[in-house]
Amino acid sequence: MFVRTVYATGDPAKIDTAVRALNAQGRDLLEDRPGYRGAGIFVDRELGKLFTASWWESEESRRNSDEVMRERRPALLEPFAATTAVENYEAAVFHQVRQPEAGGGLRITRLEFDPMDADLLTETFRASVVPRLDTLSGLARAVLLIDRERGRGLVGSTFTDRGSLAASRGPQASARHEGAAKAHVTVVGLEEFEVVYAEVRGN
Repeated sequence: MFVRTVYATGDPAKIDTAVRALNAQGRDLLEDRPGYRGAGIFVDRELGKLFTASWWESEESRRNSDEVMRERRPALLEPFAATTAVENYEAAVFHQVRQPEAGGGLRITRLEFDPMDADLLTETFRASVVPRLDTLSGLARAVLLIDRERGRGLVGSTFTDRGSLAASRGPQASARHEGAAKAHVTVVGLEEFEVVYAEVRGN
């Protein structure tokens, strides 16, 4: 699958307006597009951060959908978004234990790597990191998204509730340390969000 992410920041007091628009009109727009496989909406209400992901069965369907979403996105994010960044990824690993639900937690680890090591990263995550994440209580989903050309990626670990997210911080830090060393990647960011919506139809 292929993924488009949107990362927006703004006034925390206005974030729920954007969430309501994305959860209604935004999802309707996505679901009407060919090749749609699912979406997620995640928030940090305290700092004023909004992270969304839409999943597509092919690179072409993702690209075609963006022609529509590019025009509609600013209105959906108003009046919250002061900054917006859109990125495209390949879903190198998609491991789902159960569908995440509203009120759960998402941890995002941002990565940089030599583009030549993309396959090494993918195999390391699949063979070494996922089995360790599978031992964590409350794990719902673990994904690795990569941009092979730019040498950038992110790991998304979704948990069924915020308590499980908090309890997993230490064990996942250990898995992150080991995986980063094996895959020759640099961790450049670590963030946590509340799950508003996260439904994806995997392969």
